[in-house]
Amino acid sequence: MTEDRSKLSCAAFQAQLPELIGSGEKVAVHPHIRNCARCRALLADLETIAEAARHLLPIVEPPDELWDQIELAIKNEESGSKRY
Repeated sequence: MTEDRSKLSCAAFQAQLPELIGSGEKVAVHPHIRNCARCRALLADLETIAEAARHLLPIVEPPDELWDQIELAIKNEESGSKRY
């Protein structure tokens, strides 16, 4: 059964919202959002919160040697676990 996305209730749309956002779908063009001021305002608030959260902590790239250290630790663990 195909659901008419423009006729979703706010509760049904909001229940789907995390999945929509997580899927990468452009939620702003969703038929419900285009027709519902309340959910447009909710989405705007969520986008504002997400943007503010991105600025809380800077993104830090790990040092280049990190993967080498992880690989070495795994190899050391594997060779140590083979002892009886």
